[in-house]
Amino acid sequence: MSRVRPGPVTRARHKKVIKAAKGHYGARSRTFRSAAQSVDKALQYATRDRRVKKRTFRSLWIQRINAAVRALDPACTYSKFMNGILKAEIEVDRKILAELAISEPEAFKKIFEIAQSRSA
Repeated sequence: MSRVRPGPVTRARHKKVIKAAKGHYGARSRTFRSAAQSVDKALQYATRDRRVKKRTFRSLWIQRINAAVRALDPACTYSKFMNGILKAEIEVDRKILAELAISEPEAFKKIFEIAQSRSA
């Protein structure tokens, strides 16, 4: 039986890793060893940050709602507004509320008035 040289398989594996490291800085995008480490770490960050993104967006929506509420009534806070929404049984999530606050201020104002009347 003849000896098989590992060229094609190894080259394909290396090419796959180097391709995945495209855009990484310096030798991380050119040398296999550095590229393999860089790609592994990048995949770890990607996995972690898919969860972090959800937290970040929720925080952004809360900030936007709070700013819109305080623009309508400086004495009112985000927590009082959300309490009013809960008591008024308005089932609109924070993402939609933040979008309404930006793009449809009149609709947001109506929701705010309903929530404020129920919380008082």
